[in-house]
Amino acid sequence: MSSFPGSPRLLKGAIVGCDPANPLASVVVFQYNPDMMTRRLEPRTMGGTEGDKSEALRLTGPPKETITVSIEVDAADQLESGDPITVATGVNPPLAALEMLLYPKSATVIANAILAQVGNIEIIPPEAPMILFVWGPTRVLPVRISSFSITEEAFDTMLNPIRAKVDLSLYVLSYADLKVTDPGYTLFMAYQIAKEVMAVTNVVGSIQNTGASLKLF
Repeated sequence: MSSFPGSPRLLKGAIVGCDPANPLASVVVFQYNPDMMTRRLEPRTMGGTEGDKSEALRLTGPPKETITVSIEVDAADQLESGDPITVATGVNPPLAALEMLLYPKSATVIANAILAQVGNIEIIPPEAPMILFVWGPTRVLPVRISSFSITEEAFDTMLNPIRAKVDLSLYVLSYADLKVTDPGYTLFMAYQIAKEVMAVTNVVGSIQNTGASLKLF
């Protein structure tokens, strides 16, 4: 069924792993945007000792932000249309794309195992790809996956999952966590600047609504 022609185009959220070696394998566009997202902010402050009045208002950086979101994946539409990949594997491909954000590359694991066999005892752990949480044009955030759980809710005759829910807890990486040369540093700065602009807009709107004047110190 086609949607109403006058309805606005709905942007989709996404989880993107920036992996130059395999750029397409780590792009997961949400099939359905979550109805709810929880954001928890914890301020970075100085000291914290009771009675330390000199540092009570001093901030050492942006708040530590954690995003919790649930993603639903359902193969019903694809199965109805006869999509061959979905018929053969259910929703395993999008689940695998999310899971691979937590795995080191198999080629790196094999190479490290060979190095260990020949006596190279100093092996540097591989870096994970930079993960971006995309939620509209003003929220493209570098994140680290803190926790990840999958609930598979229905299966086909080959026991492939055809409906699943993924619960993600994402720690937002800010300029307190990243090097200045890291692209994520710039992305977070853009996120903060957009917030500052919206905060000023809110102040202006609030003053207009109350009809009061604002006097600063």
